[in-house]
Amino acid sequence: MRLGNFVTGIILARFFLGPEAWGVYGIAQTVLLVLLSANELGVSLAIVRWEGDPRRFAPTVLTLSAASSCLLYAVLFAAAPAVARVLGSPEAAGILRVMCVCVVLDGLSQVPAGFLTREFAQGRRMAIDAVNFVLSTGVTLLLAVQGWGAMSFAWGSVAGNAAALLGCCLAAPGTLRFGWDREQAKALLRFGLPLAGASMLALGVVNVDTMVVGSALDQLALGFYVLAFNISGWPVRIISEAARRVSFAGFSRLADSPGALAGGFGRALGVVMTGTVPLCVLLAALASPIVGLVYGDRWLPAAAALPWLMALGLVRIGCELAYDCLVAISRRRSLIGVQGLWLVLLVPVLVVGAGAGGIVGVAQGHVLVAGAVVVPVFLYALHRGGVSLRTVARACAWPFLGGAVMACVVLGLERLLGDGVLAVLATGTAGTLCYVVCVLPSRGFLRGTAPARG
Repeated sequence: MRLGNFVTGIILARFFLGPEAWGVYGIAQTVLLVLLSANELGVSLAIVRWEGDPRRFAPTVLTLSAASSCLLYAVLFAAAPAVARVLGSPEAAGILRVMCVCVVLDGLSQVPAGFLTREFAQGRRMAIDAVNFVLSTGVTLLLAVQGWGAMSFAWGSVAGNAAALLGCCLAAPGTLRFGWDREQAKALLRFGLPLAGASMLALGVVNVDTMVVGSALDQLALGFYVLAFNISGWPVRIISEAARRVSFAGFSRLADSPGALAGGFGRALGVVMTGTVPLCVLLAALASPIVGLVYGDRWLPAAAALPWLMALGLVRIGCELAYDCLVAISRRRSLIGVQGLWLVLLVPVLVVGAGAGGIVGVAQGHVLVAGAVVVPVFLYALHRGGVSLRTVARACAWPFLGGAVMACVVLGLERLLGDGVLAVLATGTAGTLCYVVCVLPSRGFLRGTAPARG
């Protein structure tokens, strides 16, 4: 399904949508993601985290989630023109109003989806995702062919989310039931609001760059940046999103045993990094050939920012896993502090970067703040939660070593062989084989047959 998403994006970028339309879509997608980060006030995580029978408090969760989602959408509907103007894309107002219907649909689906996550029912989730993908992709392509431009993404998203809501209700019958208990609501809000705040800050961190580029640069630059950022998100969507479907529930099961939690986090981080590093290295080292071959030469300006954004993507994956671990052990204040610090430092750095270096300066600013400030702070928060620096270092050592060797091989072969299709395939294959050889010694640790020392 991820591959299908990539192919769809390639078709749209090569044949139907230009950089300006991608920029408008990027603005609408950014606003949607920020709203989705807190549309249910964080209370839906109680379905996964709280002990006991979740059906006792699920109706109150659904009522809170639905009410907050509808209120958010109403505010966005009224403010859409002003928001679009502030972000530098006045034409995005109508797209915002359509695409953010997904906020309401997502709010309604949180409870049944939470039950599926609690039960580790990933087979049913995959079936739901497949229906979502087929319907959203079909509607998007159909409308794009007919000339709907960026609006095709909006209606495709709505169609897919509506199908996902129906699928969640069928996969977890009896969970879409409204109810109200005042005491439960108070407890849920005390639990959820800090998480919603941390989640909104986290999404703000990931998406504030789009807002900065949209307001500080032009639509063309925004389109190139959105494409580069989407490419840098490929490893995130392939590996990190799949892992996060079970990571929070898994860490929650281990939260009461510090040793087991540290070992579980170490192995999870090792698996995620082992799968992510080669993708990031390939996309960073072969940025220009890949963008040119896949999307066409008119998109080549996006390649300049891609190596920096791939480094950011690797940091994001590690931080997202750490985020789930900290949520599972109720380190909510730590999360808010980390995400708040990240956002406060990031905004001025991105503004300066945009003025000094365009989209490349924005990407470099992202990496500077993440690497110099955020990663050390996350490591400190994990240490206080019982996950030592040694655990993290052990999980990342072999993937990082393999990534360094792979980067040297890929860059050397690119200079030798060039950047044609066959040359890129040969270079990528050789680099990947070198990476596999480098990480083979860690296979026992990754499979859980070697002791996980925390």
